[in-house]
Amino acid sequence: MSGTNTGVPSMLATRLPTPIPVAEHAACPVTDLLRRVGDKWSVLVLTLLGQRPYRYNDLHRSIAGISQRMLTRTLRSLESDGLISRTVHPTVPPSVEYRLTPLGESLLEPLSALADWAVRHQPEIDRNRLS
Repeated sequence: MSGTNTGVPSMLATRLPTPIPVAEHAACPVTDLLRRVGDKWSVLVLTLLGQRPYRYNDLHRSIAGISQRMLTRTLRSLESDGLISRTVHPTVPPSVEYRLTPLGESLLEPLSALADWAVRHQPEIDRNRLS
């Protein structure tokens, strides 16, 4: 929220140029984050890791329908964003554990707010889609 417009969400208080340049939209940190959390698996992986650390195989078994390749790609993307950390334990065979970083933990609250909104408004969205 803006300091002067305390009742106005920060999204609405920000003046956008019109038309919005393509490069500006592509470089927007909000657009970038929505691309990340808008993919098929990232929010689910973040949610599970928000509950506890997971070893790779435990995480894979916990998500029905995700291929090993897609889980690996999702984990690598989340790690490159600094949202999760990967620790290799020197065992035979090596075991890999994933956990949220403090940055990843800080994302759980806004994701939860978005999830709560979606659940609360799903019946209304469904009704609108039918009309």
